[in-house]
Amino acid sequence: MSDTPPDRLSTNPRSPHFDMETLQRGIGIRFKGRVRTDVEEYSISEGWIRVAAGKTRDRHGQPLTIKLNGEVEAWFENAKGDDAGDEAAPDAEA
Repeated sequence: MSDTPPDRLSTNPRSPHFDMETLQRGIGIRFKGRVRTDVEEYSISEGWIRVAAGKTRDRHGQPLTIKLNGEVEAWFENAKGDDAGDEAAPDAEA
């Protein structure tokens, strides 16, 4: 993996843009200057994010989403190689 997040990523396993390894690493999204934690899908090059439209569901039980246009920035929350096992190691030594 590189230190640059993918141009497009989705949290929906049915999407062709879904990548579990990248999502486990953690992705931060800044949309129009504000950090967002409710993003379902994003595209940096096209300048949009998808967020859930309240609690509304479609006929398949998936949340309905709305597309918001604007400046999108993405970054990795965890550095390369960080995982939960590294955090537990100091406790095991004590």
